Amino acid sequence: MAPGALSSADASSLSKSQRAYHWIKERIASQDFTPGYRLVLGMIAGELDMSVVPVREAIRQLEAEGLVTFERNVGARVSMVDDSQYRHSMQSLSILEGTATALAARRLSADDLRTARSINDLMIETLEHFDPRAFTRLNQEFHSTLYGPCPNPRLLELVEAEWARLGHLRDSTFSFVPGRAQESVHEHENILQLIERGAPLGEIEKAARRHRSATLDAYLIHEHPDEALGLPAF
Repeated sequence: MAPGALSSADASSLSKSQRAYHWIKERIASQDFTPGYRLVLGMIAGELDMSVVPVREAIRQLEAEGLVTFERNVGARVSMVDDSQYRHSMQSLSILEGTATALAARRLSADDLRTARSINDLMIETLEHFDPRAFTRLNQEFHSTLYGPCPNPRLLELVEAEWARLGHLRDSTFSFVPGRAQESVHEHENILQLIERGAPLGEIEKAARRHRSATLDAYLIHEHPDEALGLPAF
């Protein structure tokens, strides 16, 4: 039995709202429900074979504990566990990935660029019926296509490590700031055009770095409007 999980005997003595509370909390702890994950009351109620009323009570308790946040017109979602870790990873990734993309630029083939553009086209198509998780998967695929040929293996290891770390820290930044997705695909096109016309590597690096840091800034503006942004625009 997983740490903190309830035995069947313990579970049978709980009220429905308590059962829902422990069921959701266990999945947050195990990261089945990652930060940013949207908690759909009807789906959870169906899984637990109960009405949405006790699930709503459980959500309120988790909200009081800071594990869940509720936003008007969005609903309940798993809270960011530690904003500072997310901020540090995004800051690091903006610098590392920007450099890796610039170093890879002259090694990208016409097929690589066509692949990247087709991925970005798919991302544009998803905007009409937006799925933050699917968009994030395509986003990572787009960027890995561009930085993949980077000749520095250590730099590639660091970029992949930060992408993996982000996967553990949150479900999708675009769950928090879906409006950022529209801006993101336009910035992708700009990076592709810079690479295609053989722009100076410093210009490509700056565009890739600012693209990444803009996503962090969009999140920080949404969640912490009174704080400083994530990375200076140097």
